[in-house]
Amino acid sequence: MSVQQISVFLENKPGTLKKMTGVLAANGIDMRATSVAETKDFGIARLIVEDVLNAVNVLKENDFVASLTPVLAIEIPDEAGGLDKLLEIFADAEVNIEYMYAFPGGKRTNKACMIFRVADTKSAEARLTGKGVKILTQENIEEI
Repeated sequence: MSVQQISVFLENKPGTLKKMTGVLAANGIDMRATSVAETKDFGIARLIVEDVLNAVNVLKENDFVASLTPVLAIEIPDEAGGLDKLLEIFADAEVNIEYMYAFPGGKRTNKACMIFRVADTKSAEARLTGKGVKILTQENIEEI
């Protein structure tokens, strides 16, 4: 049930991130969520998109190094304490979070989506689903 995240390695220099977003825009690829982590010499852009295979192919055709990583996409109420309640479930289920980021669902849904990278996605899915957590699939990521 996991979602595929695209990780794109970028040189840490002016214009590199813009080049990546320009390639995606020119090919009609909408980024649902984006996170950028950096070091002195390079960065990693993490992307959630609806058409993962098309996006990866477009990036590779334009000389970007891109890879896929399974992540958990979890729907939460877009309200104060929504994330805190979810993190309590993670703690109770003993699921360690390597990193996370989010994207809002908009006013029509009153939901948000949290993206979590965990060590063992399948094990975490089993533990969390049993506690009533709504884990999204690649197919229903656009519902948020």
